[in-house]
Amino acid sequence: TGTTVWLVGHVTKEGAIAGPRVLEHMVDTVLYFEGEAGSPYRIVRAIKNRFGAANELGVFQMHEEGLSEVANPSQLFLSQHDRPVAGSVVLATQEGTRPLLVEVQALVTPSPLANPRRVAIGLDPNRLSLLLAILHRHGGSVFFDQDVFVNIAGGIKVNEPAADLAVALALLSSFRNKPLEGRRVVFGELGLAGEVRAVAGTEARVREAIKLGFKGAILPRGDKISSTATFKLRPAARLGDAITAAFDGG
Repeated sequence: TGTTVWLVGHVTKEGAIAGPRVLEHMVDTVLYFEGEAGSPYRIVRAIKNRFGAANELGVFQMHEEGLSEVANPSQLFLSQHDRPVAGSVVLATQEGTRPLLVEVQALVTPSPLANPRRVAIGLDPNRLSLLLAILHRHGGSVFFDQDVFVNIAGGIKVNEPAADLAVALALLSSFRNKPLEGRRVVFGELGLAGEVRAVAGTEARVREAIKLGFKGAILPRGDKISSTATFKLRPAARLGDAITAAFDGG
């Protein structure tokens, strides 16, 4: 009929639509508009989508004329360092069906407090506590007297378990004050027994890394993908294998 209908809803402090989910059930797609206040970049995330996969993500840049698409968002979220630095690891994550490379930044420093600080930005704080316990038991590193800060650069939020290995290696890198060797990406889930568990989308993650000029990856063992002359894979069955590959020239 050509009639425009506006649906008005309240959003809570957590960013969710408040009250009964009647409003969400009435529509075909729910999009969340995210972004840091001081950043020109905005992320549009599909929470509900009857026409395709949910959790898809689009990255846009704000100009005077409006929003324009960022064609290669991985480059946006990657490190701006001109050389390797301690505490920085590139994670090959996946948002919906889109592979995305982001920088995981960690800072571990001695704490003067009785209860050291644990700060996670862009990452579940409970996941950080779990990874610190795994590193203590299976990585031989003690953090009980250290302040620990983890940040996902660019303001993006990473929720998948495949970020575990990258976060753990970033923490160790900062703790040892030693950068990872080589230009490599990292992904894989960590189990409580110290095993590196397989994740979905390995081929897509590796293709994205190759496209952006990376030379290798540390990833779970068992994925059916092989090294090439220009891209070396370092499969890891356990956390100790990944630590050796990252810091001891593996």
